[in-house]
Amino acid sequence: MQNFQIIGIDLGGTAIKLGRFTQDGTCLQSLTVPTPQPPIPEAVLPVIVDAITQIDPEQSTIAIGVGTPGPSDAQGRIAKIAINLPRWLDVPVADYLEAKTGKPTVVANDANCAGLGEAWLGAGRQYKNLIMLTLGTGVGGAIILNGNLFIGHHGAAGELGLITLNPDGPICNSGNQGSLEQYVSVTAIRRRTGKEPEELGILAQSGDAEALTFWQEYGRYLGAGLASLIYVLTPEVIVIGGGVSASAEFFLPSVKAEIERRVVPISRLGLQILPAQLGNSAGIVGAAKLALLGVRSQESGAKIS
Repeated sequence: MQNFQIIGIDLGGTAIKLGRFTQDGTCLQSLTVPTPQPPIPEAVLPVIVDAITQIDPEQSTIAIGVGTPGPSDAQGRIAKIAINLPRWLDVPVADYLEAKTGKPTVVANDANCAGLGEAWLGAGRQYKNLIMLTLGTGVGGAIILNGNLFIGHHGAAGELGLITLNPDGPICNSGNQGSLEQYVSVTAIRRRTGKEPEELGILAQSGDAEALTFWQEYGRYLGAGLASLIYVLTPEVIVIGGGVSASAEFFLPSVKAEIERRVVPISRLGLQILPAQLGNSAGIVGAAKLALLGVRSQESGAKIS
């Protein structure tokens, strides 16, 4: 099958982003629509169907990928739970969209989609083994091993922000205590400083000593968390995305110093730590890649792993 198109969808709490792509990753059209409030499944899913019709009026696409803010099942059919979206529990997203559109649909965690996007067309495109961390309201993650997205046997692997950094630290929504997310998320930054990350970035840019010190300490926490992940996965590259990554120039030096201090050389040989390149487009790019993988697995008779 040649010259086909796919749709990538990134479902967020305030906006739903869609993109129509060729199989080489060229975005032919993009669209953003507001997420209905409250964003319950019964309200959100019909809006997604309507947006698909808008972005593909000529029915030229053959598959759909959807990123949702939480884990899906291992088969990529069901949004198991969508963090920050009410009543999203075991929602059969793929079945619903397939029934309404007639197009094969695959569902995945939005952070996994961002990782797939960066691995396909972004900062990780030259590497086969990578970790992506998305530093936002929470901290999401994705693991790409030997070019394949690793989701574990139930589909919930890659929750990198939920690893324990401090066993006596702040309580996490996950039920963990002192998770990495409690030290490097936007929520954590607000709690600690009373400021927004953007504000701290502007202050650091102007040479504010307090802001520069904050970002150095932030980098130490992030580096300590990454050290554990490096020992387990020994990636070629770690891609840092999400809103906080806009200030990467102020915290990456201390991240790298902390990793060098904590990780033996053989486990970090040649390791690159890079800012993400796709910005807010990473989710729809990765969701489109998800759809593309689904098409190719059907063509080969293989199963998406």
